[in-house]
Amino acid sequence: MRNYRKEYDNYHSKPKQKKRRAGRNAARRKMISSGKAKKGDGKDVHHRDRNPMNNKSNNLSVTSKSKNRSVKRKKG
Repeated sequence: MRNYRKEYDNYHSKPKQKKRRAGRNAARRKMISSGKAKKGDGKDVHHRDRNPMNNKSNNLSVTSKSKNRSVKRKKG
């Protein structure tokens, strides 16, 4: 069985991860305020350089969830 409490304590509550999550949330808010995304539209805000802290407008785009979450990632 999955232990969500342990998962939060070991990963999601770390300061670095909190900042990354805040960056993703800020990017989403920025795209909503500019009219490129809507609440409940089922889309993801994509960071082209895969850095959630870089929220410059030329680094952000709105993509489908399936496309944004199926990116191959490097090993290591």
